Amino acid sequence: MHEERNASTQVEGFTLGRPALVCRWRLAHHLLPLENRHLRALAQRRVNGVPVSTQLVAWAKQHIEWTLGDGSGEHPDGVLMLVVDERGQAAMSVGPYEPLETISVSELASRVRLAAREARSTGVSPETLWLVREGQLVWGIEPSERPSGAATLVSDLARAEGLVVTRRAGLAHALLQGNVAYDEAFLVSDEHGVVGADDAQGPCAQHFARDYEKLLSTTRR
Repeated sequence: MHEERNASTQVEGFTLGRPALVCRWRLAHHLLPLENRHLRALAQRRVNGVPVSTQLVAWAKQHIEWTLGDGSGEHPDGVLMLVVDERGQAAMSVGPYEPLETISVSELASRVRLAAREARSTGVSPETLWLVREGQLVWGIEPSERPSGAATLVSDLARAEGLVVTRRAGLAHALLQGNVAYDEAFLVSDEHGVVGADDAQGPCAQHFARDYEKLLSTTRR
Protein backbone atom coordinates (compact mmCIF):
# COMPACT_ATOMS: atom_id res chain seq x y z
CA MET A 1 0.00 0.00 0.00
CA HIS A 2 0.94 3.64 -0.32
CA GLU A 3 3.26 4.57 2.53
CA GLU A 4 3.91 8.12 3.73
CA ARG A 5 6.99 9.01 5.73
CA ASN A 6 7.51 12.29 7.51
CA ALA A 7 11.29 12.06 7.40
CA SER A 8 13.50 11.79 4.35
CA THR A 9 15.20 8.45 3.75
CA GLN A 10 18.82 7.92 2.76
CA VAL A 11 18.92 5.33 -0.01
CA GLU A 12 21.64 4.37 -2.50
CA GLY A 13 23.84 7.36 -1.70
CA PHE A 14 21.21 10.10 -2.10
CA THR A 15 18.40 11.49 -0.02
CA LEU A 16 15.04 10.07 -1.01
CA GLY A 17 12.29 12.56 -0.27
CA ARG A 18 8.70 12.04 0.77
CA PRO A 19 7.32 8.97 -1.08
CA ALA A 20 4.67 9.71 -3.69
CA LEU A 21 4.44 6.12 -4.92
CA VAL A 22 5.23 2.79 -3.26
CA CYS A 23 4.91 -0.54 -5.09
CA ARG A 24 5.25 -3.86 -3.26
CA TRP A 25 5.71 -6.87 -5.55
CA ARG A 26 5.89 -10.50 -4.42
CA LEU A 27 9.00 -12.55 -5.22
CA ALA A 28 9.49 -16.27 -5.75
CA HIS A 29 12.96 -17.84 -5.47
CA HIS A 30 14.88 -14.62 -6.21
CA LEU A 31 12.63 -13.81 -9.19
CA LEU A 32 9.64 -11.55 -9.88
CA PRO A 33 7.00 -13.78 -11.51
CA LEU A 34 4.74 -10.92 -12.66
CA GLU A 35 7.55 -8.60 -13.73
CA ASN A 36 6.16 -7.65 -17.14
CA ARG A 37 2.66 -7.09 -15.74
CA HIS A 38 4.00 -4.96 -12.89
CA LEU A 39 6.06 -2.84 -15.27
CA ARG A 40 3.09 -2.29 -17.58
CA ALA A 41 1.02 -1.21 -14.58
CA LEU A 42 3.85 1.05 -13.41
CA ALA A 43 3.77 2.80 -16.80
CA GLN A 44 0.06 3.56 -16.19
CA ARG A 45 0.66 5.23 -12.82
CA ARG A 46 1.03 8.92 -12.00
CA VAL A 47 3.31 10.79 -9.60
CA ASN A 48 2.06 14.24 -8.58
CA GLY A 49 -0.45 14.12 -11.41
CA VAL A 50 2.19 13.43 -14.05
CA PRO A 51 2.38 10.03 -15.82
CA VAL A 52 5.35 7.90 -14.85
CA SER A 53 8.05 8.48 -17.45
CA THR A 54 9.36 5.86 -19.83
CA GLN A 55 12.79 6.56 -18.35
CA LEU A 56 11.60 5.57 -14.88
CA VAL A 57 10.04 2.36 -16.20
CA ALA A 58 13.31 1.54 -17.98
CA TRP A 59 15.24 2.30 -14.78
CA ALA A 60 12.94 -0.01 -12.82
CA LYS A 61 13.33 -2.82 -15.34
CA GLN A 62 17.12 -2.55 -15.17
CA HIS A 63 17.25 -2.28 -11.40
CA ILE A 64 14.95 -5.25 -10.77
CA GLU A 65 17.70 -7.59 -11.94
CA TRP A 66 20.40 -5.72 -10.01
CA THR A 67 18.35 -5.49 -6.83
CA LEU A 68 17.33 -9.13 -6.89
CA GLY A 69 20.93 -10.15 -7.52
CA ASP A 70 22.19 -8.12 -4.58
CA GLY A 71 19.32 -8.10 -2.14
CA SER A 72 17.21 -11.24 -2.44
CA GLY A 73 19.70 -13.58 -0.79
CA GLU A 74 18.10 -13.18 2.64
CA HIS A 75 14.54 -13.03 1.30
CA PRO A 76 14.29 -15.16 -1.88
CA ASP A 77 10.49 -15.31 -1.47
CA GLY A 78 10.18 -11.81 -0.08
CA VAL A 79 8.84 -8.54 -1.45
CA LEU A 80 10.48 -6.15 -3.90
CA MET A 81 9.67 -2.56 -2.96
CA LEU A 82 9.92 0.36 -5.40
CA VAL A 83 9.69 3.84 -3.89
CA VAL A 84 9.35 7.01 -5.98
CA ASP A 85 9.50 10.37 -4.23
CA GLU A 86 7.74 13.61 -5.13
CA ARG A 87 10.70 14.72 -7.27
CA GLY A 88 10.65 11.50 -9.32
CA GLN A 89 13.73 9.98 -7.66
CA ALA A 90 13.43 6.24 -7.15
CA ALA A 91 14.92 3.51 -5.00
CA MET A 92 14.43 -0.23 -4.85
CA SER A 93 14.95 -2.78 -2.07
CA VAL A 94 13.99 -6.31 -0.98
CA GLY A 95 12.40 -7.21 2.35
CA PRO A 96 10.63 -10.15 3.99
CA TYR A 97 7.14 -11.23 3.00
CA GLU A 98 4.58 -11.21 5.78
CA PRO A 99 1.39 -13.10 4.85
CA LEU A 100 -2.01 -11.76 5.81
CA GLU A 101 -3.61 -13.11 8.94
CA THR A 102 -7.16 -14.40 8.76
CA ILE A 103 -9.35 -11.80 7.09
CA SER A 104 -13.12 -11.41 7.01
CA VAL A 105 -15.18 -9.89 4.21
CA SER A 106 -15.59 -6.62 6.09
CA GLU A 107 -11.87 -6.45 6.89
CA LEU A 108 -11.05 -7.18 3.27
CA ALA A 109 -13.37 -4.40 2.08
CA SER A 110 -11.91 -1.94 4.58
CA ARG A 111 -8.41 -2.82 3.39
CA VAL A 112 -9.42 -2.24 -0.23
CA ARG A 113 -10.93 1.15 0.61
CA LEU A 114 -7.54 2.21 1.97
CA ALA A 115 -5.85 0.95 -1.21
CA ALA A 116 -8.34 2.96 -3.26
CA ARG A 117 -6.84 6.16 -1.84
CA GLU A 118 -3.65 5.28 -3.68
CA ALA A 119 -5.60 4.77 -6.89
CA ARG A 120 -7.04 8.27 -6.61
CA SER A 121 -3.54 9.77 -6.56
CA THR A 122 -1.58 7.33 -8.75
CA GLY A 123 -4.27 5.84 -11.01
CA VAL A 124 -3.65 2.22 -9.93
CA SER A 125 -4.78 0.44 -6.78
CA PRO A 126 -2.37 -2.27 -5.54
CA GLU A 127 -5.31 -4.26 -4.13
CA THR A 128 -8.85 -4.73 -5.42
CA LEU A 129 -11.99 -6.47 -4.23
CA TRP A 130 -13.56 -9.24 -6.28
CA LEU A 131 -16.93 -10.90 -5.64
CA VAL A 132 -18.49 -14.03 -7.09
CA ARG A 133 -22.25 -13.89 -7.61
CA GLU A 134 -24.17 -16.65 -9.33
CA GLY A 135 -21.07 -17.84 -11.17
CA GLN A 136 -20.07 -14.38 -12.40
CA LEU A 137 -17.27 -12.10 -11.20
CA VAL A 138 -17.72 -8.53 -9.99
CA TRP A 139 -14.48 -6.53 -9.95
CA GLY A 140 -14.27 -3.42 -7.82
CA ILE A 141 -12.52 -0.87 -10.02
CA GLU A 142 -13.28 2.77 -10.80
CA PRO A 143 -13.92 3.91 -14.41
CA SER A 144 -10.69 5.92 -14.62
CA GLU A 145 -8.58 3.39 -12.73
CA ARG A 146 -6.01 1.18 -14.46
CA PRO A 147 -5.49 -2.40 -13.24
CA SER A 148 -2.51 -3.54 -11.20
CA GLY A 149 -0.23 -6.33 -12.38
CA ALA A 150 -1.95 -8.95 -10.22
CA ALA A 151 -5.40 -7.76 -11.31
CA THR A 152 -4.52 -8.20 -14.99
CA LEU A 153 -3.46 -11.78 -14.21
CA VAL A 154 -6.80 -12.64 -12.58
CA SER A 155 -8.71 -10.86 -15.35
CA ASP A 156 -6.87 -12.90 -17.99
CA LEU A 157 -7.40 -16.14 -16.06
CA ALA A 158 -11.12 -15.40 -15.80
CA ARG A 159 -11.32 -14.69 -19.53
CA ALA A 160 -9.54 -17.99 -20.28
CA GLU A 161 -12.10 -19.79 -18.09
CA GLY A 162 -14.95 -18.14 -19.96
CA LEU A 163 -16.17 -16.31 -16.85
CA VAL A 164 -18.14 -13.09 -17.14
CA VAL A 165 -16.42 -10.17 -15.38
CA THR A 166 -18.38 -7.01 -14.55
CA ARG A 167 -16.60 -3.89 -13.29
CA ARG A 168 -18.30 -1.95 -10.53
CA ALA A 169 -17.20 1.33 -9.00
CA GLY A 170 -17.47 1.73 -5.22
CA LEU A 171 -17.82 -2.00 -4.66
CA ALA A 172 -16.08 -2.08 -1.27
CA HIS A 173 -18.26 0.74 0.04
CA ALA A 174 -21.41 -0.98 -1.24
CA LEU A 175 -20.37 -4.22 0.43
CA LEU A 176 -19.76 -2.52 3.79
CA GLN A 177 -23.16 -0.83 3.49
CA GLY A 178 -24.81 -4.21 2.85
CA ASN A 179 -25.95 -3.13 -0.61
CA VAL A 180 -24.47 -5.95 -2.66
CA ALA A 181 -25.13 -9.68 -2.71
CA TYR A 182 -22.34 -12.21 -3.19
CA ASP A 183 -21.43 -15.86 -2.78
CA GLU A 184 -17.65 -15.42 -2.46
CA ALA A 185 -15.27 -12.53 -1.83
CA PHE A 186 -11.54 -12.32 -2.37
CA LEU A 187 -8.66 -9.88 -2.52
CA VAL A 188 -6.33 -9.52 -5.49
CA SER A 189 -3.05 -7.96 -4.40
CA ASP A 190 0.34 -7.26 -5.98
CA GLU A 191 1.90 -8.27 -2.67
CA HIS A 192 -0.35 -11.09 -1.46
CA GLY A 193 -1.77 -12.58 -4.63
CA VAL A 194 -5.29 -13.99 -4.30
CA VAL A 195 -6.66 -14.12 -0.75
CA GLY A 196 -10.17 -15.37 -0.08
CA ALA A 197 -12.21 -13.94 2.78
CA ASP A 198 -12.48 -16.51 5.56
CA ASP A 199 -16.23 -16.08 5.87
CA ALA A 200 -16.92 -16.10 2.11
CA GLN A 201 -14.78 -18.89 0.70
CA GLY A 202 -15.75 -20.85 -2.38
CA PRO A 203 -14.48 -22.82 -5.37
CA CYS A 204 -13.89 -19.83 -7.65
CA ALA A 205 -11.67 -17.92 -5.24
CA GLN A 206 -9.84 -21.12 -4.33
CA HIS A 207 -9.25 -21.83 -8.02
CA PHE A 208 -7.65 -18.43 -8.62
CA ALA A 209 -5.58 -18.77 -5.44
CA ARG A 210 -4.28 -22.16 -6.63
CA ASP A 211 -3.40 -20.73 -10.05
CA TYR A 212 -1.46 -17.92 -8.40
CA GLU A 213 0.40 -20.30 -6.08
CA LYS A 214 1.12 -22.56 -9.05
CA LEU A 215 2.77 -19.59 -10.77
CA LEU A 216 4.96 -18.99 -7.73
CA SER A 217 5.82 -22.70 -7.48
CA THR A 218 6.74 -22.89 -11.17
CA THR A 219 9.02 -19.88 -10.74
CA ARG A 220 10.77 -21.53 -7.80
CA ARG A 221 11.77 -24.62 -9.82
